[in-house]
Amino acid sequence: MEFIELINKRHSVRSYKNEEIADEILEKMIDCAKMAPTSRNKKPCDYIIVKDKNLLEALAKSKAGGSQMLKDAGAAIVVTGDEEKSDVWVEDCSIAMTYLHLAAVDLGLGSCWVQIRKRQTLEGTDSGEYIKNLLGIKKPYEVLAVLSVGVI
Repeated sequence: MEFIELINKRHSVRSYKNEEIADEILEKMIDCAKMAPTSRNKKPCDYIIVKDKNLLEALAKSKAGGSQMLKDAGAAIVVTGDEEKSDVWVEDCSIAMTYLHLAAVDLGLGSCWVQIRKRQTLEGTDSGEYIKNLLGIKKPYEVLAVLSVGVI
């Protein structure tokens, strides 16, 4: 697929078929994200693949709105950044999220960027802290976003 065609084809998908996504496909997506440029090549981003349906349902509650599609996704990729490794981890991880989004399209999958940083759950809890507690993510990592991924 030509790059311009790939960009034109990309859109946010919020409804998925109930189909699993092979680990190899998800790893290929993460390999693409790892190719994203980072400031001073510090590479502060880390990726957590979630396929467990109970965890996907819990992730669907990570925001007051705009995260519900995670419960029906085939997988989610949580993108975190090491705030001690780079002062611009937010920007670096955002570029990586874009690469993940485009990789999903290229691999024939749907995806949706679920913003977590500076968001809250329905109960008013910080969305990033909610996910860190759910997945056992420790400092210095902070959660930027989650990418829902699924068969469309």
